[in-house]
Amino acid sequence: MILVLDMLTTALILFAVASGLMLILGVMKLINFAHGAFLTVGGYTAMLVTRADLTPWLSAPAAFAAGFLAGLVIERVIVRPLYHRPLDAILATWGLGIVITQLITLGFGREVQFAASPLSGTMAIGPVDYSQWRLAVSLIALGIGAGLTALLYLTRFGLNARAVIMNETLARGLGIDSSRVRALTFGFGAGLTCAAGALITPLLAVDPNMGLPWLVNSFMLVLVSGVSIPSLMLAALILGSAQVLVSTFISSILGGMTIVVLAAAILRINPRGLGLG
Repeated sequence: MILVLDMLTTALILFAVASGLMLILGVMKLINFAHGAFLTVGGYTAMLVTRADLTPWLSAPAAFAAGFLAGLVIERVIVRPLYHRPLDAILATWGLGIVITQLITLGFGREVQFAASPLSGTMAIGPVDYSQWRLAVSLIALGIGAGLTALLYLTRFGLNARAVIMNETLARGLGIDSSRVRALTFGFGAGLTCAAGALITPLLAVDPNMGLPWLVNSFMLVLVSGVSIPSLMLAALILGSAQVLVSTFISSILGGMTIVVLAAAILRINPRGLGLG
């Protein structure tokens, strides 16, 4: 039972962590290599909320707000001038991630630190007791999936974003402000990533490099998913479950490599990945 819960919750946590990266790639056609740094910012936001003796429930909203505002500024100053130079834009986000990591190191040091969890203890599920916060994060991840779906398919912004995804030139011809769509997308994606960082920090710890392994796994999940919310959920379920199984029955070191290896194998067999539309 615990193994099944570990597989399900790991998949949902991976989905939450990768969703911001998927949103930016889907709309902007930009691989945001600062994704790991934004996760780290979210983690340190949760730590600051803890240090300020505020309720830990404020960690994720505060991280989202900080990420959204920072994303708007970064998109305007760094990313927007490089829209027509995609390779330079990718390198710029990579450099931005390094700068953010170094600034965090200067401000907070290299030591591992911790943030308070909004929920502590365990909950009885059948014959086992399981972490309440891990279950809560999983439910929040489902909410993120439903919210993203509603945003993209039930709002005016979503309609404009999907038009930009399909044909930006035509979308501009129809009067859609693609620059505004891109800016809001980058801001929302950055905010979502920071919020995910705040959510996972109570389960782990925070240090300047905490986002790096999540960046690699998120990148592979998004590539396999074909930039689709249902496909990202499926990819997270398959690859996340495999990671848990390998870590449990073989080796935690090999488990850490599982998502990368399986994603590469899937893409080798089918370059379109697990796209469900």
